[in-house]
Amino acid sequence: MRLYLALILLAPPLAANPVMDGADPHASVVGKTYWLYPTEASSRDPVFAAYRSTDLRSWKREGVILELDKVPWVKADGAPWHGAWAPALAEKKGKFYFYYSVGPQNPTPSRIGVAVGKSPSGPFTDSGKPLLTGGDGFEAIDPMVFTDPSFGGKSWFYAGGSAGAKLRVFEMADDMVSFKREVNVEQPQHFTEGAFMHLRGKIYYLSYSDGKWNDSSYSVHYATAPSPTGPWSYRGKILGSDDKHQGPGHHSFVENPATKEWFIIYHRWETTRKDPPFRGGRKIAVEKVEYDNKGLIQPIKMTDGRAR
Repeated sequence: MRLYLALILLAPPLAANPVMDGADPHASVVGKTYWLYPTEASSRDPVFAAYRSTDLRSWKREGVILELDKVPWVKADGAPWHGAWAPALAEKKGKFYFYYSVGPQNPTPSRIGVAVGKSPSGPFTDSGKPLLTGGDGFEAIDPMVFTDPSFGGKSWFYAGGSAGAKLRVFEMADDMVSFKREVNVEQPQHFTEGAFMHLRGKIYYLSYSDGKWNDSSYSVHYATAPSPTGPWSYRGKILGSDDKHQGPGHHSFVENPATKEWFIIYHRWETTRKDPPFRGGRKIAVEKVEYDNKGLIQPIKMTDGRAR
């Protein structure tokens, strides 16, 4: 009984969803630590920051890891302002690679950059040029890099969405700051943007957002495949608006390294109204993910309580 009480007292308080302000959260696990990279809540401050946690509940902002104003090529398009959106992190051979979206999307095309660091907390040094530029019906946003342990450690780059709603996939070169080749892939059903790839067992899960980012149609769908590049078998919508929250999407999946449980980290609007414009900015939340005996993801219910 004394041991039981001691464990209760030592346990950290459970944080309620949502866990923080922000959008487009990309989560990674490094060792026993979760790292989170969101689009910051203020669009007037074009920077990226890193957050860390040991329990997916309490997050500490480690500080700014990249400032767009200090990346020389960002201003080369002549646009009067630039947005810092939808980042992602990848680790390979002891280095960390930070991929990020640079707006605007109109009239100049969106671009994706990549910076390199020795730690998930940075500092990150930009590679010196855009990795991918939009145009011709493709919008270069929402990067995601997946390193496949089952196929010789190859790394695959996923990007695209919104205008044109087109997914593009590339095999990364060994330097992780350039492409080896583009892979032609079929377009997943109901794909709009925000692709994410994770592997569980022998099943590859391509998940993504559908709908309009700022209304109640925004939702998360997924497909499965026998490889990181398809062919995709569409499996349906797993996360959508409810009576209390609207437009959940642009997410990432993360696995607890100790328990092997999976979680989804996503953003949503905290409002009961169905018609935009929504007020108050987006919030980030965490939910546990359940799979059935065939490996299919069960519908995810949004909560206002603990993450697990």
